[in-house]
Amino acid sequence: MKVLITGSNGFIGKNLKLYLSERKEIEVICFNKKDDESLLPNILKKVDFIFHLAGVNRSKNIDDFQNINTKFTERLCGIIKDINRKIPIVFTSSIQAKDDNPYGQSKKSAETVLINLKKELGLNIYLFRLPNVFGKWSKPNYNSVVATFCYNITREIPIRIDDENKILELVYIDDVIKRFVELIDISNKKTEKEDFEKIFPTYHITAGELAKQLNVFKKINSTGVMENVGIGLTRALYSTYISYLPKEKFSYPIPANKDFRGSFVEILKTPNCGQFSYFTAPPGVTRGGHYHHTKTEKFLVVKGKASFKFFHMDEQIKYQLTVNSDKPEIVETIPGWCHSITNIGEDELVVLLWSNEIFDRNKPDTYSYNI
Repeated sequence: MKVLITGSNGFIGKNLKLYLSERKEIEVICFNKKDDESLLPNILKKVDFIFHLAGVNRSKNIDDFQNINTKFTERLCGIIKDINRKIPIVFTSSIQAKDDNPYGQSKKSAETVLINLKKELGLNIYLFRLPNVFGKWSKPNYNSVVATFCYNITREIPIRIDDENKILELVYIDDVIKRFVELIDISNKKTEKEDFEKIFPTYHITAGELAKQLNVFKKINSTGVMENVGIGLTRALYSTYISYLPKEKFSYPIPANKDFRGSFVEILKTPNCGQFSYFTAPPGVTRGGHYHHTKTEKFLVVKGKASFKFFHMDEQIKYQLTVNSDKPEIVETIPGWCHSITNIGEDELVVLLWSNEIFDRNKPDTYSYNI
Protein backbone atom coordinates (compact mmCIF):
# COMPACT_ATOMS: atom_id res chain seq x y z
CA MET A 1 0.00 0.00 0.00
CA LYS A 2 1.37 3.41 -1.00
CA VAL A 3 0.61 6.32 1.33
CA LEU A 4 1.26 9.97 0.51
CA ILE A 5 2.05 12.43 3.31
CA THR A 6 2.04 16.10 2.41
CA GLY A 7 3.92 18.19 4.95
CA SER A 8 5.84 15.14 6.13
CA ASN A 9 8.59 17.29 7.65
CA GLY A 10 6.14 18.92 10.04
CA PHE A 11 5.40 17.92 13.63
CA ILE A 12 2.55 15.53 12.89
CA GLY A 13 4.17 14.34 9.65
CA LYS A 14 7.40 13.29 11.35
CA ASN A 15 5.54 11.22 13.92
CA LEU A 16 3.28 9.66 11.28
CA LYS A 17 6.27 8.71 9.11
CA LEU A 18 7.92 6.91 12.00
CA TYR A 19 4.76 4.97 12.86
CA LEU A 20 4.12 3.98 9.25
CA SER A 21 7.75 2.87 8.83
CA GLU A 22 6.92 0.12 11.34
CA ARG A 23 4.31 -1.26 8.94
CA LYS A 24 6.26 -3.27 6.37
CA GLU A 25 3.27 -3.49 4.01
CA ILE A 26 3.15 0.31 3.68
CA GLU A 27 5.34 2.43 1.42
CA VAL A 28 5.43 6.10 2.43
CA ILE A 29 5.76 8.80 -0.21
CA CYS A 30 6.61 12.25 1.13
CA PHE A 31 5.78 15.62 -0.39
CA ASN A 32 7.00 18.88 1.13
CA LYS A 33 7.15 22.57 0.29
CA LYS A 34 10.54 22.15 -1.41
CA ASP A 35 9.15 19.58 -3.85
CA ASP A 36 7.97 20.52 -7.33
CA GLU A 37 4.17 20.43 -7.66
CA SER A 38 4.55 19.13 -11.22
CA LEU A 39 5.40 15.77 -9.61
CA LEU A 40 1.99 15.49 -7.97
CA PRO A 41 -0.01 14.01 -10.90
CA ASN A 42 2.32 11.00 -11.20
CA ILE A 43 2.39 10.57 -7.44
CA LEU A 44 -1.40 10.70 -7.12
CA LYS A 45 -1.85 8.12 -9.88
CA LYS A 46 -0.15 5.46 -7.76
CA VAL A 47 -0.99 6.22 -4.10
CA ASP A 48 -3.75 4.46 -2.18
CA PHE A 49 -4.18 6.88 0.72
CA ILE A 50 -3.38 10.54 1.42
CA PHE A 51 -2.55 12.32 4.65
CA HIS A 52 -2.85 15.99 3.75
CA LEU A 53 -0.92 17.60 6.60
CA ALA A 54 0.80 20.42 4.69
CA GLY A 55 -0.03 23.85 5.99
CA VAL A 56 1.11 26.94 7.83
CA ASN A 57 -0.29 28.22 11.11
CA ARG A 58 2.09 31.12 11.77
CA SER A 59 3.44 33.55 9.20
CA LYS A 60 4.46 37.18 8.95
CA ASN A 61 2.90 37.24 5.48
CA ILE A 62 -0.88 37.00 5.79
CA ASP A 63 -1.18 35.77 2.19
CA ASP A 64 0.66 32.55 3.13
CA PHE A 65 -2.45 31.21 4.83
CA GLN A 66 -4.54 31.27 1.65
CA ASN A 67 -1.67 30.32 -0.65
CA ILE A 68 -0.54 27.29 1.36
CA ASN A 69 -3.59 26.16 3.33
CA THR A 70 -6.32 26.79 0.76
CA LYS A 71 -4.86 27.09 -2.71
CA PHE A 72 -2.51 24.13 -2.40
CA THR A 73 -5.48 22.05 -1.26
CA GLU A 74 -7.40 23.28 -4.33
CA ARG A 75 -4.58 22.20 -6.62
CA LEU A 76 -4.29 18.82 -4.93
CA CYS A 77 -8.02 18.19 -5.24
CA GLY A 78 -8.01 19.42 -8.82
CA ILE A 79 -5.45 16.79 -9.82
CA ILE A 80 -7.41 14.04 -8.03
CA LYS A 81 -10.52 15.15 -9.91
CA ASP A 82 -8.68 15.14 -13.25
CA ILE A 83 -7.33 11.61 -12.79
CA ASN A 84 -10.70 10.53 -11.32
CA ARG A 85 -9.28 8.44 -8.48
CA LYS A 86 -11.21 7.85 -5.28
CA ILE A 87 -8.26 8.15 -2.92
CA PRO A 88 -9.17 8.42 0.78
CA ILE A 89 -7.88 11.64 2.32
CA VAL A 90 -7.19 12.61 5.92
CA PHE A 91 -7.00 16.39 6.35
CA THR A 92 -5.72 18.19 9.44
CA SER A 93 -7.76 21.31 9.93
CA SER A 94 -7.97 23.30 13.16
CA ILE A 95 -10.52 24.28 15.80
CA GLN A 96 -9.70 27.81 14.66
CA ALA A 97 -11.68 27.11 11.47
CA LYS A 98 -14.63 28.43 13.50
CA ASP A 99 -12.83 31.72 14.18
CA ASP A 100 -12.69 34.88 12.12
CA ASN A 101 -8.94 35.08 11.55
CA PRO A 102 -6.83 34.54 8.41
CA TYR A 103 -5.48 31.19 9.55
CA GLY A 104 -8.83 29.81 10.64
CA GLN A 105 -10.62 30.98 7.51
CA SER A 106 -7.95 29.46 5.26
CA LYS A 107 -8.47 26.11 6.98
CA LYS A 108 -12.23 26.39 6.66
CA SER A 109 -11.92 27.15 2.96
CA ALA A 110 -9.72 24.08 2.53
CA GLU A 111 -12.36 21.99 4.31
CA THR A 112 -14.98 23.21 1.84
CA VAL A 113 -12.79 22.24 -1.12
CA LEU A 114 -12.40 18.72 0.25
CA ILE A 115 -16.10 18.34 1.08
CA ASN A 116 -17.00 19.35 -2.47
CA LEU A 117 -14.53 16.79 -3.85
CA LYS A 118 -16.13 14.12 -1.69
CA LYS A 119 -19.58 14.96 -3.05
CA GLU A 120 -18.36 14.98 -6.64
CA LEU A 121 -16.26 11.79 -6.65
CA GLY A 122 -17.73 9.88 -3.71
CA LEU A 123 -14.40 9.29 -2.00
CA ASN A 124 -13.77 9.05 1.75
CA ILE A 125 -12.68 12.32 3.33
CA TYR A 126 -11.73 12.44 7.02
CA LEU A 127 -11.62 15.97 8.41
CA PHE A 128 -9.99 16.66 11.78
CA ARG A 129 -10.44 20.03 13.46
CA LEU A 130 -7.53 19.48 15.78
CA PRO A 131 -7.07 21.40 19.02
CA ASN A 132 -3.59 21.94 20.48
CA VAL A 133 -1.58 18.83 19.56
CA PHE A 134 1.45 18.13 21.74
CA GLY A 135 4.19 15.53 21.93
CA LYS A 136 7.74 14.80 20.83
CA TRP A 137 9.20 16.85 17.95
CA SER A 138 6.67 19.66 18.21
CA LYS A 139 8.31 22.97 17.38
CA PRO A 140 8.50 25.44 20.30
CA ASN A 141 7.11 28.93 19.69
CA TYR A 142 5.23 27.55 16.68
CA ASN A 143 3.17 24.37 17.07
CA SER A 144 2.21 24.19 20.71
CA VAL A 145 2.29 26.02 24.03
CA VAL A 146 3.26 22.68 25.59
CA ALA A 147 6.31 22.52 23.33
CA THR A 148 7.26 26.10 24.20
CA PHE A 149 6.93 25.52 27.94
CA CYS A 150 8.85 22.21 27.79
CA TYR A 151 11.65 23.69 25.72
CA ASN A 152 12.07 26.70 27.98
CA ILE A 153 11.81 24.89 31.32
CA THR A 154 14.35 22.21 30.34
CA ARG A 155 16.76 25.01 29.40
CA GLU A 156 16.17 27.35 32.35
CA ILE A 157 14.47 29.92 30.09
CA PRO A 158 11.61 31.88 31.75
CA ILE A 159 8.12 31.18 30.43
CA ARG A 160 5.44 33.81 29.95
CA ILE A 161 1.80 33.24 30.86
CA ASP A 162 -0.66 35.96 29.91
CA ASP A 163 -3.66 34.27 31.53
CA GLU A 164 -3.05 31.48 34.06
CA ASN A 165 -6.75 30.55 34.04
CA LYS A 166 -7.00 30.08 30.29
CA ILE A 167 -8.22 26.56 29.59
CA LEU A 168 -6.20 24.67 26.98
CA GLU A 169 -7.75 21.87 24.94
CA LEU A 170 -5.08 19.29 24.17
CA VAL A 171 -4.65 16.05 22.26
CA TYR A 172 -1.54 13.89 22.42
CA ILE A 173 0.37 13.10 19.24
CA ASP A 174 0.32 9.32 19.81
CA ASP A 175 -3.48 9.38 20.08
CA VAL A 176 -3.69 11.41 16.87
CA ILE A 177 -1.45 9.00 14.98
CA LYS A 178 -3.26 5.97 16.39
CA ARG A 179 -6.53 7.25 14.93
CA PHE A 180 -4.86 8.12 11.62
CA VAL A 181 -3.46 4.61 11.25
CA GLU A 182 -6.87 3.10 12.09
CA LEU A 183 -8.32 4.99 9.13
CA ILE A 184 -5.83 3.39 6.76
CA ASP A 185 -7.05 -0.02 7.85
CA ILE A 186 -10.72 0.83 7.15
CA SER A 187 -10.11 2.97 4.07
CA ASN A 188 -11.82 0.48 1.76
CA LYS A 189 -15.10 0.87 3.63
CA LYS A 190 -17.51 3.44 2.31
CA THR A 191 -18.48 6.15 4.78
CA GLU A 192 -21.33 8.65 4.60
CA LYS A 193 -20.07 10.54 7.62
CA GLU A 194 -20.51 14.29 7.25
CA ASP A 195 -19.27 15.64 10.59
CA PHE A 196 -15.71 16.02 11.78
CA GLU A 197 -13.55 13.22 13.11
CA LYS A 198 -12.57 13.24 16.77
CA ILE A 199 -9.45 12.31 18.68
CA PHE A 200 -9.87 10.54 21.99
CA PRO A 201 -9.01 11.29 24.68
CA THR A 202 -9.10 15.09 24.72
CA TYR A 203 -7.54 16.79 27.74
CA HIS A 204 -8.26 20.13 29.38
CA ILE A 205 -5.87 22.01 31.65
CA THR A 206 -5.27 25.66 32.48
CA ALA A 207 -2.08 27.39 31.38
CA GLY A 208 -1.12 27.86 35.02
CA GLU A 209 -1.68 24.19 35.88
CA LEU A 210 0.35 23.15 32.83
CA ALA A 211 3.31 25.27 33.89
CA LYS A 212 3.05 23.96 37.46
CA GLN A 213 3.03 20.33 36.32
CA LEU A 214 6.04 20.77 34.04
CA ASN A 215 7.99 22.45 36.83
CA VAL A 216 7.20 19.47 39.08
CA PHE A 217 8.80 17.25 36.42
CA LYS A 218 11.85 19.49 36.50
CA LYS A 219 12.31 18.85 40.24
CA ILE A 220 12.24 15.04 39.94
CA ASN A 221 15.97 14.77 39.31
CA SER A 222 16.79 16.68 42.49
CA THR A 223 14.07 15.32 44.82
CA GLY A 224 14.05 11.78 43.46
CA VAL A 225 10.25 11.73 43.79
CA MET A 226 8.51 10.56 40.61
CA GLU A 227 5.01 11.72 39.71
CA ASN A 228 2.24 9.30 38.73
CA VAL A 229 3.33 9.30 35.09
CA GLY A 230 1.85 5.98 34.00
CA ILE A 231 -1.57 7.06 32.73
CA GLY A 232 -3.52 9.90 31.19
CA LEU A 233 -2.45 13.48 30.68
CA THR A 234 0.41 13.27 33.20
CA ARG A 235 1.91 10.36 31.25
CA ALA A 236 1.68 12.24 27.96
CA LEU A 237 3.04 15.48 29.41
CA TYR A 238 5.96 13.73 31.10
CA SER A 239 6.92 11.93 27.89
CA THR A 240 6.75 15.24 26.05
CA TYR A 241 8.76 17.06 28.70
CA ILE A 242 11.51 14.41 28.64
CA SER A 243 11.69 14.62 24.83
CA TYR A 244 12.85 18.25 25.11
CA LEU A 245 15.80 17.53 27.39
CA PRO A 246 19.07 18.68 25.80
CA LYS A 247 21.58 15.86 25.30
CA GLU A 248 23.77 16.98 28.21
CA LYS A 249 20.81 16.31 30.54
CA PHE A 250 20.21 12.73 29.40
CA SER A 251 21.88 11.58 32.65
CA TYR A 252 22.16 12.98 36.17
CA PRO A 253 24.01 11.91 39.35
CA ILE A 254 22.34 10.58 42.48
CA PRO A 255 23.94 10.39 45.95
CA ALA A 256 25.39 7.13 47.30
CA ASN A 257 25.69 6.46 51.04
CA LYS A 258 28.89 4.46 51.67
CA ASP A 259 30.41 2.82 54.74
CA PHE A 260 32.21 -0.42 55.64
CA ARG A 261 29.05 -2.42 54.78
CA GLY A 262 29.04 -1.16 51.16
CA SER A 263 26.83 1.37 49.36
CA PHE A 264 23.16 2.25 49.65
CA VAL A 265 21.62 4.24 46.78
CA GLU A 266 18.05 5.55 46.50
CA ILE A 267 17.07 5.29 42.83
CA LEU A 268 13.52 6.59 42.68
CA LYS A 269 10.70 7.58 45.03
CA THR A 270 6.97 7.79 44.39
CA PRO A 271 4.30 9.74 46.32
CA ASN A 272 2.16 6.68 47.07
CA CYS A 273 3.94 3.54 45.79
CA GLY A 274 7.14 3.55 47.80
CA GLN A 275 10.70 3.78 46.55
CA PHE A 276 13.36 1.84 44.66
CA SER A 277 16.92 1.51 45.93
CA TYR A 278 19.88 -0.81 45.74
CA PHE A 279 22.68 -1.74 48.10
CA THR A 280 26.01 -3.55 47.92
CA ALA A 281 27.91 -5.62 50.46
CA PRO A 282 31.46 -7.06 50.42
CA PRO A 283 31.92 -10.81 51.09
CA GLY A 284 31.07 -11.78 54.67
CA VAL A 285 29.25 -8.52 55.48
CA THR A 286 25.75 -8.59 56.99
CA ARG A 287 23.21 -5.83 56.40
CA GLY A 288 19.81 -5.29 57.96
CA GLY A 289 19.35 -6.71 61.44
CA HIS A 290 16.08 -4.91 62.13
CA TYR A 291 12.32 -5.30 61.94
CA HIS A 292 9.36 -3.16 60.88
CA HIS A 293 5.85 -2.83 62.25
CA THR A 294 4.20 -1.87 58.96
CA LYS A 295 6.84 -1.29 56.30
CA THR A 296 7.34 -4.08 53.75
CA GLU A 297 10.13 -4.61 51.22
CA LYS A 298 11.01 -6.77 48.26
CA PHE A 299 14.63 -7.79 47.64
CA LEU A 300 16.13 -9.05 44.39
CA VAL A 301 19.73 -10.28 44.36
CA VAL A 302 21.11 -9.14 40.99
CA LYS A 303 24.73 -10.08 41.68
CA GLY A 304 26.23 -12.60 44.10
CA LYS A 305 24.91 -14.99 46.74
CA ALA A 306 23.07 -14.05 49.93
CA SER A 307 21.74 -15.68 53.07
CA PHE A 308 18.48 -14.21 54.37
CA LYS A 309 17.72 -14.80 58.05
CA PHE A 310 14.32 -14.15 59.64
CA PHE A 311 13.17 -14.10 63.26
CA HIS A 312 9.55 -13.75 64.43
CA MET A 313 9.57 -11.10 67.17
CA ASP A 314 6.66 -12.68 69.07
CA GLU A 315 6.77 -16.42 68.45
CA GLN A 316 10.59 -16.60 68.41
CA ILE A 317 10.53 -18.60 65.15
CA LYS A 318 13.65 -18.61 62.97
CA TYR A 319 13.78 -19.05 59.22
CA GLN A 320 16.65 -18.94 56.74
CA LEU A 321 17.00 -19.13 52.97
CA THR A 322 19.78 -18.74 50.39
CA VAL A 323 19.37 -16.77 47.16
CA ASN A 324 21.70 -16.72 44.17
CA SER A 325 21.60 -14.16 41.36
CA ASP A 326 21.72 -17.02 38.84
CA LYS A 327 18.10 -17.74 39.77
CA PRO A 328 16.04 -14.52 40.03
CA GLU A 329 13.89 -14.68 43.14
CA ILE A 330 12.03 -12.03 45.14
CA VAL A 331 12.45 -12.17 48.90
CA GLU A 332 9.79 -10.44 50.99
CA THR A 333 10.34 -8.79 54.37
CA ILE A 334 7.35 -9.36 56.64
CA PRO A 335 6.11 -6.93 59.32
CA GLY A 336 7.01 -8.28 62.77
CA TRP A 337 9.86 -10.43 61.47
CA CYS A 338 13.43 -9.27 62.00
CA HIS A 339 15.57 -9.82 58.91
CA SER A 340 19.20 -9.67 57.87
CA ILE A 341 21.10 -10.26 54.61
CA THR A 342 24.64 -11.70 54.58
CA ASN A 343 26.93 -11.90 51.56
CA ILE A 344 28.01 -15.57 51.57
CA GLY A 345 29.59 -15.41 48.12
CA GLU A 346 33.12 -14.59 47.00
CA ASP A 347 32.16 -11.45 45.04
CA GLU A 348 30.41 -8.20 45.87
CA LEU A 349 26.70 -8.59 46.58
CA VAL A 350 24.29 -6.26 44.76
CA VAL A 351 20.63 -6.24 45.82
CA LEU A 352 17.75 -4.29 44.29
CA LEU A 353 15.23 -3.15 46.89
CA TRP A 354 11.65 -1.90 46.75
CA SER A 355 9.99 -0.49 49.85
CA ASN A 356 6.28 0.24 50.00
CA GLU A 357 6.88 3.70 51.46
CA ILE A 358 9.42 6.50 51.19
CA PHE A 359 11.95 6.38 54.00
CA ASP A 360 11.12 8.98 56.65
CA ARG A 361 14.06 9.68 58.96
CA ASN A 362 11.71 11.09 61.59
CA LYS A 363 9.46 8.00 61.49
CA PRO A 364 11.64 5.25 60.01
CA ASP A 365 9.61 2.27 61.34
CA THR A 366 12.95 0.46 61.61
CA TYR A 367 14.04 -1.15 64.90
CA SER A 368 17.42 -2.85 65.39
CA TYR A 369 17.55 -6.41 66.66
CA ASN A 370 20.37 -8.95 66.56
CA ILE A 371 19.14 -12.30 65.29
